Amino acid sequence: MTSPAGPPPTGSDDGERKRLKLLAVTACPTGIAHTYMAAEKLAQAAESRGIDMKVETQGSIGAENVLDDNDVRTADGIIVAADKDVDLSRFVGKRVLTVGVAEGIRHPEQLIEQVRSAPVHTADGAPSSPSPMGGGRGGERSAVYKALMNGVSYMIPFVVVGGLLIAVSLALGGDATAKGYVIPEGSFWAHVNEIGVIGFQLMIPILSGYIAYAIADRPALVPGMIGGWIANTGALYDSEAGAGFIGAIVTGFLAGYLVLGIKQVKVPKFAQPIMPIIVIPIVATTALGLFFIYVIGKPISWVFEHLTSWLSGMTGTSAVLLGAILGLMIAFDMGGPVNKTAFLFGAGLIATGNQTVMGMCAAAIPVMPLGQGLATLIRRRLYTEQERETGLAALFMGCFGISEGAIPFAAARPAQVIPANMLGGAVAGAVAGLAGVEDAVPHGGPIVAVLGAVSGVPMFFVAVVIGTVVTAVTTVLLLGFGERGRPGAPDAGLGPAGSEPVLVGAGVGAPGGGVVVSQRSAEAAVGERAARVPEADDATRGSVETAADEAGRTVPEGDAEPEVLSGYLTGQTVEVRLEVADKEAAIREMAGLLARTGRVADVDALVRTALRREEQGTTGLGEEIAIPHAKTDAVTAPVVGFARSAEGIEWGSPDGTKARLVFMIAVPEAAAGDEHLRILALLSRKLMDAGFRERLLAAPDERAVLDVLGEIR
Repeated sequence: MTSPAGPPPTGSDDGERKRLKLLAVTACPTGIAHTYMAAEKLAQAAESRGIDMKVETQGSIGAENVLDDNDVRTADGIIVAADKDVDLSRFVGKRVLTVGVAEGIRHPEQLIEQVRSAPVHTADGAPSSPSPMGGGRGGERSAVYKALMNGVSYMIPFVVVGGLLIAVSLALGGDATAKGYVIPEGSFWAHVNEIGVIGFQLMIPILSGYIAYAIADRPALVPGMIGGWIANTGALYDSEAGAGFIGAIVTGFLAGYLVLGIKQVKVPKFAQPIMPIIVIPIVATTALGLFFIYVIGKPISWVFEHLTSWLSGMTGTSAVLLGAILGLMIAFDMGGPVNKTAFLFGAGLIATGNQTVMGMCAAAIPVMPLGQGLATLIRRRLYTEQERETGLAALFMGCFGISEGAIPFAAARPAQVIPANMLGGAVAGAVAGLAGVEDAVPHGGPIVAVLGAVSGVPMFFVAVVIGTVVTAVTTVLLLGFGERGRPGAPDAGLGPAGSEPVLVGAGVGAPGGGVVVSQRSAEAAVGERAARVPEADDATRGSVETAADEAGRTVPEGDAEPEVLSGYLTGQTVEVRLEVADKEAAIREMAGLLARTGRVADVDALVRTALRREEQGTTGLGEEIAIPHAKTDAVTAPVVGFARSAEGIEWGSPDGTKARLVFMIAVPEAAAGDEHLRILALLSRKLMDAGFRERLLAAPDERAVLDVLGEIR
């Protein structure tokens, strides 16, 4: 008998079993390999059971094979294998099973069985029965993690764009004055600066709004964003400084769970259509805004006033102690009331002739972005590719005294990043106080020294460097103890798919700050020390012509040769007998293979880049496959190689298999975006086909291999 809440039965009264129809959505944080691997595994498992299945992939290239209304209406169940937020509102009334993307790769058959008894998704986003995959405490942690990281990921571009525009405008159009760096009004650089300021103004509401959105969907977006704006606007609650990103995290979660609560209220049917677009946003926004202004805002204002009074009473104490305290405050909330108290205290004393307090602040201000940026360089495997790019932007912002460059890291991993920031800031402030560094303008960072506003320049830089190193080292140590990897890291580097996310705290791990969650892969402990990169052998360093001669084989001619991966993989870059025993040697051999095309300008640099990528996590995917890859200007155009090993090469794959099918992708930095992802997606999807792999292994020569690879579309 069919459950009244469930979808149609899988059998009919006359005993004939109808063909089951399932849908799936796969997505991972970076949207590269695992998105497509999970899709192929699910599709294969369904086909082997005679089940119709359509899979939507939400990758970095964009959503493909999108599920339409008719698909959903006729579906018996939906599997969502994703490590990021997926809009489930279109699946109301259908059985929906939500799991991590790794489960789609590991256990597709089990998911197909479990979705038949999965809870029915309701309009309020809550399942009508407990999830068969578990829940309770673990589910709550996952929801908090996803919500926080959702806000951080949307905030990062605003931090980067706003910070870099402000930094460039100050560097090229600013003048040092007693009031700080001033850009002449109406000038070109003043307009650039204003655009950057808008980016900074928007980043806090964006963080808050998309945290709320991840919790309660669209109705929570407006209260979340307006709540974040209120949190960042201290004038609304009589404070000289807003609550900054910490306030935004608070308002984001408050807005999200407030909207969830309102959704539970039963209303007449005639009112239901206007609830999500009128009633819920108005009620939640008003309630949250007034609550922040009258309840939360007052303590923030109180903290600001009393910290200022307390600091005023310390001006006669030890300069080292005062510098350490100011550094701690500057680094704590990067624009919040504690930070602004220290900054305004130092700025206010400049007019009295006391410039040493501002000197302490100026040394501490750049330490957070510089330290977090340095951390992404010294322990790259702890960060995703997006975080490492944000780290470079943070380094640039730190040079111009823009402490907000560290907010993405602090918002993502507050438990690790904020203490590290505070320790480094305290050290920098104490060293500057001990040395008597002075700053004549209310601004910080190396730029104030370069433009002549600082006295005691050598010791100022000593203070900044020491504080930066302390922050970076402390961050790396805390992340190593607390995280053991990064959520989504396997996909970022085509590492193992079996990693599980672990909530570490609310900080700023992803670019843009916030709470960062770590993901431990099977090989996360491997590669603790940097591998020595051997020099390429003579054949690898040889010219294209020499390498081709040494290969001693015939390359299929142009027109007769099937085009593979837009022509990036050709007969020149195929080797059916890879006679090496280890990963490093295989990568060197593959680099020499790619060099035959003439697209490799520096083989040694290509090898080093590929080996550095392996240090971040194995590129062995399992199923006897490895896809080492490199983004480097050592190549002049995208190029792909394939080699086959009879014995297999140990690659650290999650399933323990040795790599017999090895693809190497090399693209210049300029082509590292969509083209790089497209190649990875095409390969990852096709290589999940067992028949395709068998044909590759059985192909007798290069031409036969090319014929098989020509199936990749």
